[in-house]
Amino acid sequence: MKITDLLAGGRVSLGEDLASRDAAIDRLCGLMAESGAVKDPEAFRKDIYERESKSSTSVGMGIATPHAKSAAALIPALAAVTLKKGVDWGDEDDEPADLLFMISSPPEGDAHIEILARLMGLITDEAFPESLRKAATPEEFLAAIDRAEEARLAAEAAEKAASGPGQESPEAAAKGAFRLLAVTACPTGIAHTYMAAEKLDAAGKKLQIPLKVETNGSGGVQNPLTAADIAGADAVIIAADKKVETARFDGKKVLFASVTDGIHRPEELIGRALSGEVPVYREQGGAQASAEETGIARGIYKNLMNGVSHMLPFVIGGGILIALAFLLDDYNPNSPGDFGSGTPLAAFFMKLGGSAFGFMLPVLAGYIAYSIGDRPALVTGFVGGALAASGLSFTSLYGSDPVSGGFLAALFAGFAGGYIQLGLKKLTDGLPDSLRGLKPTLIFPLFGVFLIGVLMFAVNPIMGIVNTWLFGGLSSLGEGSKLLLGFILGGMMATDMGGPINKAAYVFGTAAISAGNYDIMAAVMIGGMTPPIAIALLATFFKSRLTPDERKSAFVNYIMGLCFITEGAIPFAAADPLRVIPSCIVGSGVAGAMSMAFACGLRAPHGGIFVFPVVDNWGWYLVALATGSVVSMILLAALKKNLLKPAAGPAPAAAAA
Repeated sequence: MKITDLLAGGRVSLGEDLASRDAAIDRLCGLMAESGAVKDPEAFRKDIYERESKSSTSVGMGIATPHAKSAAALIPALAAVTLKKGVDWGDEDDEPADLLFMISSPPEGDAHIEILARLMGLITDEAFPESLRKAATPEEFLAAIDRAEEARLAAEAAEKAASGPGQESPEAAAKGAFRLLAVTACPTGIAHTYMAAEKLDAAGKKLQIPLKVETNGSGGVQNPLTAADIAGADAVIIAADKKVETARFDGKKVLFASVTDGIHRPEELIGRALSGEVPVYREQGGAQASAEETGIARGIYKNLMNGVSHMLPFVIGGGILIALAFLLDDYNPNSPGDFGSGTPLAAFFMKLGGSAFGFMLPVLAGYIAYSIGDRPALVTGFVGGALAASGLSFTSLYGSDPVSGGFLAALFAGFAGGYIQLGLKKLTDGLPDSLRGLKPTLIFPLFGVFLIGVLMFAVNPIMGIVNTWLFGGLSSLGEGSKLLLGFILGGMMATDMGGPINKAAYVFGTAAISAGNYDIMAAVMIGGMTPPIAIALLATFFKSRLTPDERKSAFVNYIMGLCFITEGAIPFAAADPLRVIPSCIVGSGVAGAMSMAFACGLRAPHGGIFVFPVVDNWGWYLVALATGSVVSMILLAALKKNLLKPAAGPAPAAAAA
């Protein structure tokens, strides 16, 4: 079936004047419904929006491909709309979309993936989208698609007949005909996976380098690389933003890059892969790429983001449930410490949310370690993260109280756990074959857990020393300068967001309540509320400073910040600590100082906005919260990179064959 057959039934509309993505989606859904491609327009529209909520369906070049696998879809179909003026579609380069293709796919099968792959194959030719934009009538639009598809099919047939670059035959593969191999994969496994494959394949043909590309899409692996392909190739390019199978490339020269590099710099990647400077990949190293392959900063970032992405659901789910506990409880001034658990229903939500939060640090550390040392490192990271949360140490074995190391200690445990496993793998390389089966079942978990335990038992007391030092310093400042004290306490709440420094300030605030000093607790709580709200404001007013996935999760921080759940900002601080943490410290410090200046007092040790009725001078307290949050937002906007603005710099150098 041709692509134009999928557009039959009047599902093409040109030159529409639509003001937003929502209006464009409604128009495309209307075309689907009018042509009989879907049976329940509302249900189909809901499925389209559900897919859009996961990640942007913009594919660059002003093109968007909203799609859904929906029970409301009767047939696989396409609808197309061109716009007079492009609309924001969440594109990474901030490019508005004016050429839109909507895909409907019944629940059975993966028609949407096949259709997307075919569209991507045409779109990689930059002249093709322009021919569609210039079409004056639907007939011209369809004719342009037919010409492009016919030209592509003819080129593929000629290439197959000639056994040219990028095509596999048993005889060619046996001779190692592919000088270069590539694997492409994006997080959603749809558009960018196939766009990178097409760009790399086209660059290989242009440079006359025999190249075969494997795609790891949501529909599974397509055009898989065989053992003969790998044995005969000079090098391999991994253009992927998610984990792919790399053990098969052990001993080959492997270049690791992002999937967007595969789309925008294919010739440069080919040139680098064949330059002879790419290091040989060794699977026993554990990680997908070494520091030499990706750069130290990118390697750390990928490992860190693996932990953060797995931790985020625990932060969001647990945080919202804890917020509900405060909402459903009744504040009792005689027992402020029980707020959030004073009624059976509130206690239920508090326990449930607290249980989810309890997994946060182990999951963060576990999946950082997993990204570094693969599956054997998962247990090492989890145990290290649990020890960071519990605060157990050698001193606690002899009667001293445990002190939690917080998320900073969990970050340390994650990286330490990963590299401990890499060390164990290297140390056991020389074991005889008869004992190798013991490595994953006995040696790695036993010695990994033991070593991370020894390390964390030694690290946690250091956090306790820091806490003691800070608490003594705060006590001496109390009588000297209220404003300075408010700034320091507010800033401490944002320093490690639930870790030892944060907890030191919080304990100081709760102790002050028992002594009748309510202004200190007010400064502490407002300092803890500011970072999540600042992150949410950034996502609202400066979208370009966050990735699409970060923007989606950031809005939950309005709730978390108002509920005094500072941990909502942890994923963003962990991903970009050098910019996020200082910005949050300054804003929280300003909020804390203003709270002191306005003589705000708080008699409850927790609760966020739900205890504002018991705050002295609560109106000025709101002013302080808003000011501190805006200060942090402005600093974040100034310091963080504009992700939607194309990076400046010289054009990529053309690769030599």
